[in-house]
This record gives sequence, structure tokens and C-alpha cells, in this order.
Amino acid sequence: MKEKSTLEASVGAFDKTMRGLDDAQTLLELAAEMNDEASAQEAEGTLASLEGEVAKLELARMLSGPQDRSNCFMDINAGAGGTDSMDWAAMLLRMYTRYGETKGWKVELSDEVPGEEAGFKNVSLRIEGENAYGYLKAEVGVHRLVRISPFDANARRQTAFASVDVYPEVDDSIQIDLPEKDIELKFIRGGGAGGQKVNKTSSTAQLRHLPTGIIITCQTERSQSANKDMAFKILRGRLYELEMKKREAERDAAEAAKKDISFGSQIRSYVLAPYRMVKDLRTGVETGNVDKVLDGDLEEFVTAQLLGVKNPNRNAAAD
Repeated sequence: MKEKSTLEASVGAFDKTMRGLDDAQTLLELAAEMNDEASAQEAEGTLASLEGEVAKLELARMLSGPQDRSNCFMDINAGAGGTDSMDWAAMLLRMYTRYGETKGWKVELSDEVPGEEAGFKNVSLRIEGENAYGYLKAEVGVHRLVRISPFDANARRQTAFASVDVYPEVDDSIQIDLPEKDIELKFIRGGGAGGQKVNKTSSTAQLRHLPTGIIITCQTERSQSANKDMAFKILRGRLYELEMKKREAERDAAEAAKKDISFGSQIRSYVLAPYRMVKDLRTGVETGNVDKVLDGDLEEFVTAQLLGVKNPNRNAAAD
């Protein structure tokens, strides 16, 4: 029922936008025929509002991944910068907690390792809510803070780093789907020691799982039916193990792709001194209202990353 209501809402939003577009087009055509300036302006106003609705539909499309609607876990780890980096981890914890509140999510602290003087060495959150993973996956990476350090007796400017990692909350139970077209089943005469022990009937079951090439042969049971059932049990176990290995390989690849939590690896910079600006180095989105961002106003940054907005200056430099 939950999936049904979500799909109905998606289709309803699309249909509503299309009807609005058709109405605006008809109004523009009539305005042109009647030379009616008021109707033309009304149609233009309608199109402007429809542009916002189309942007919402596009964002919804970008949140259609298999795990995007899931709850998620977030890890924040202090990096280079000593005590400042641990304090920075605490600031990021507050920022994401506030962001979750604006989205109506439930944010729970699940683990923490306090710093020696301030903040956290690392902290873990569980975030429950609609599309929590879909939105927060845009925040994965190293975050850089530049400010006058409150922990420096000489009030010098310091740079601190902290990393953010996000992964979905998934059900550990794996449904092993075995479509008939993927299975080749045959019964063969099993081997034996000869004499009275030789298998005189074709009771041995042999399964071939076509997508993976796994072959299971079972001859320990007394009947075809029992050997067949046991072969399917063994095949399900093999496929379960295969899926676990696949997940571990993906996890290892993600870990290997992570960068050091230090200079040159950041995705976003938060500068509090000598000027004030937050800039995303992937998309080029920036703002001078640093306090607003640190209070959880991340929507512009998250949306730009999800929609695939690129920083033209960064691309040009790379070229």
C-alpha cells in the first residue's frame, strides 16, 4: 500500500504538470489570436510556476534508485587538523541534525568517540525518514573548515577536515528468486560402488543455474523428489553466499575509493575567515550566508549534486 500511494503521487504530479502545460499553451494561442495582452501575461505566469514543478519532478527522478527511499546511517570522522577537526565533526553533527529536522526525519545518535579536548573523533547517526539515503548520499566526502581557531592561544587561522560517509539501511534477509527459465533440471543415474550398491534408477538430481553457471548434484536421498528438494536448498545457499561476497566486494571497492581526510580531497569548503563563504567544489554552488548553512540549510547544495550540476571552472581546469 505504501508503494502504491507513492506511485500514485508520482503519476498524479506528472499528470497535473502536463495538464497545466496544455492549459498554458492553449491560453497563449488564444491570446495570440485575440491579441489579448492580459491572457498572455497570465499564461507566462503559469509557465513560470510550472518550471518549478518540473524541477521537482526531475529531482524525484534522481531519487528513484533502489535504496534512495531507505533510512540510512551516517558516519562523521575527524581528519587532519587536531582538536579543530574534532570540533568540526561536532559542528557537522549539528548541521546534519538540523537538516534532518527540516526534512521531518528522525535523527538518532548511535555511537560516538569524544575528542580529548572538544568535539568527536568520530560519530555515527541513524536517520529515519522518506528518501533519507537518497538525499544524504550527496554529502559523502571530505568537508573542509577554515576559521580563526578558538583553540589557538595566538588566534591564528586554522584548517580542519572531517569526512562524511552515508550508507542505506537494508534488510539482511535476501530473497533468492529462482525463475524457472534460469534453472536446468535433469535426473541422472548416480555412481556407486557396484554390485548391490549400484544405483539402478535415475534418481540423482542435477541443477544448473544458468545465470551463474553453478551446478548442483544431489544423490544422497532415496528418491528423485527428495534429491531435487535438497539440490534446490543447496543452490539457494550457494546463491546467498554469492550475494554476500558481491556485497563485500562493493563495500571494499567503496572503501578503497575513499581519499585521505586532508588537503586536496575536499568536496566542500566552509570559510569563516578572512571572508565568509561556503562553496561546493563539485557543482560550483556557493553562498556567503555561512551561518544559515551550518544551521542546516543544505537544500541548494544537495539538490545541485543530485541533479548532476557540474562546476564549469573545475572541468576547464581538469581539461
